[in-house]
Amino acid sequence: MNFSNLDWALIGEATIDTLLMTGISLGFTAIIGLPLGVLLFLTSRKQMLDNAWVYQTLSLIVNILRSVPFLILLIVIIPLTRILAGTSLGVQGAIPPLVLSAAPFFARLVENVLRELDPGVNEACRAMGANSRQTVLLALLPEATTGIVAALIVTAIALVGYSAMSGVIGGGGLGDLALRFGYQRYQTDVMVVTVAILVVLVQLLQVFGDAMVARLSRK
Repeated sequence: MNFSNLDWALIGEATIDTLLMTGISLGFTAIIGLPLGVLLFLTSRKQMLDNAWVYQTLSLIVNILRSVPFLILLIVIIPLTRILAGTSLGVQGAIPPLVLSAAPFFARLVENVLRELDPGVNEACRAMGANSRQTVLLALLPEATTGIVAALIVTAIALVGYSAMSGVIGGGGLGDLALRFGYQRYQTDVMVVTVAILVVLVQLLQVFGDAMVARLSRK
């Protein structure tokens, strides 16, 4: 392996693409997954909006999307990706499948975080006459902030891995670089560097997440 001959500019561009895919996808995942997770919690048994039909329907959709392997999902929704993003290639084409895969995962994590809250919080809100909107915004979400942040970090780390897999269909980023140069052209040095960068990214996300959770836990 000769690391001096590597195209570091190309590696830097691929790293930026991976960060863009992860960041943009994480933003859309939070926007979709948080309300979905809250709705799953509220419509579950013995909760404020208890509705078995709605809960079972949403739960089924979430479970189906979570059960489909990401590589298969990438290929299956290519027509939908072209409609939403205008292309199925590059960073732009990787966003829809990343969000579609991560949002249900994050929603389920949010639901579990809310289930672990002290039931007394919910009961106190009901006793004071708060409606479901007030209970969620003023009590449940503030109480669950630490758990939701932890869930978001877990989702972000999963998205880093998913973004690398998107290279299989030309999604760009470090995964695409590792596939085209490291695997297809047998350039082991490129493969080693891309894997190392991905490991560093995951470690940085985890350290940042742990620090955020620790800070929120002290409040």
